[in-house]
Amino acid sequence: MELAYYSDYAVRLVNTEEPTRGQDSLTSVEAVRELFGANQSAARRASDADVTRFRSVRARLRAVFEAADGGDETLAVDLLNSLLLEFPVSPQISGHDQRDDDGSPLWHMHLADHPSNATAGFAAIAAMGLAFHLTEYGVDRLGLCEATPCRNAYLDTSTNRSRRYCSDRCATRANVAAYRARKRLEADRSAGTGLSADSAQRTTASGER
Repeated sequence: MELAYYSDYAVRLVNTEEPTRGQDSLTSVEAVRELFGANQSAARRASDADVTRFRSVRARLRAVFEAADGGDETLAVDLLNSLLLEFPVSPQISGHDQRDDDGSPLWHMHLADHPSNATAGFAAIAAMGLAFHLTEYGVDRLGLCEATPCRNAYLDTSTNRSRRYCSDRCATRANVAAYRARKRLEADRSAGTGLSADSAQRTTASGER
């Protein structure tokens, strides 16, 4: 499993909350366990106490995305380094019993589960994955959705660094809103031009009399 995969841990956790909408899906230990995905051995260690701990880590990860989205690269890196120091990773070489055509193991780097608690393990993986993505692709690849009022986190993997929305749904909604705004502006301008023309005609007619 490549280290880039782990960056999605951070996105999944940050997007359990939509602050502008006042929505939060991280309200139970079951919600915490769902964040681990296929890593069920780590998920089983989660307890009710991890709900509060996960929320704390979530706020810190969102702050990294906010700093990056605001163009403050130094702050984004400092915040992420703070998480890396508090939640160190345990890297291991793993093959997961996968073999190539010659029967040789397909070795790759793997981040081992943290022994202390579910939050520490998840935070270590999320922070390391995000750090790998940041250093490999750039701070500007960490973004927050521009579709009001979404503001979900995303990782820009586009070839031209053009991503602005967290999903196709948000991109479509934003494009439709922009189209309608342009149409309203055009209608207002047309109405204003029409009124000006009518006023000019009335003024000319009055002068001729």
